[in-house]
Amino acid sequence: MSYTTLQIEHTGKVATIWLNRPELHNALNEALIAELTEAVCQLNRDEAVRVIVLAGRGKSFCAGADLDWMRRAAGYSEAENLADAQKLATMLKAIYRSAKPVIARIHGAAMAGGTGLAAVCDIAIATDAAKFALTEVRLGLIPATIGPYVADAIGPRQARRYFLSAERIPAATARKIGLVHELVAEELLDSRVAEIAEELAKGAPGALREAKALLAELREGSPWDDALLEHTAGRIAAIRAGDEAREGLAAFFDKRPPAWQENR
Repeated sequence: MSYTTLQIEHTGKVATIWLNRPELHNALNEALIAELTEAVCQLNRDEAVRVIVLAGRGKSFCAGADLDWMRRAAGYSEAENLADAQKLATMLKAIYRSAKPVIARIHGAAMAGGTGLAAVCDIAIATDAAKFALTEVRLGLIPATIGPYVADAIGPRQARRYFLSAERIPAATARKIGLVHELVAEELLDSRVAEIAEELAKGAPGALREAKALLAELREGSPWDDALLEHTAGRIAAIRAGDEAREGLAAFFDKRPPAWQENR
């Protein structure tokens, strides 16, 4: 499929989705939202792809919502606004629930919806000059669609501050509160993302998918929940009996790479 707002690059088992509206700092609009949703779903179906990287062309990762899109939305009916918001929600969910690990490669501005994109990715690596913000309340809006993901990433106490204050979040603060995992100098960003992608690609595809599913189940769980503990025991028992685990353990004892690491 050809895209007008994205570019897709393949390097071995890694597919990079480039947001490609550099003149508008990769601001989100209807076309980009639809294409990004499709691209993530398509890459999840591609067995040759093991890791997805989300990146932005130009000076910014993503500066939030496109002003023309926001201007049009201001004239929508409530039903039209709901349909529009549901498309954004679908895009965010597609990235967050991707069966394949997703790395955010962040530089420059990652504002509002851009902060949301950072939060939905499994791993977020940013330059030390990147900047974030949840600016919605200053426009009479709220960070509703991205809210569950940002609050999950930084916790409700930090979300309470930044949802309400709309203040800029420097890269060092974003790292401290858990919005991003690592900060690097801009000239090291690509190499660090490639290193992490290489580590992720060493994992068995099915195990990576199941690990993400397990994380979803653990969000509301507790070590005091006997039913959860019983469930996790059942999950590992089932996975141990699968082909991937058999191959992985055999490869370990044979001191060779497992089959899924061949031709990475």
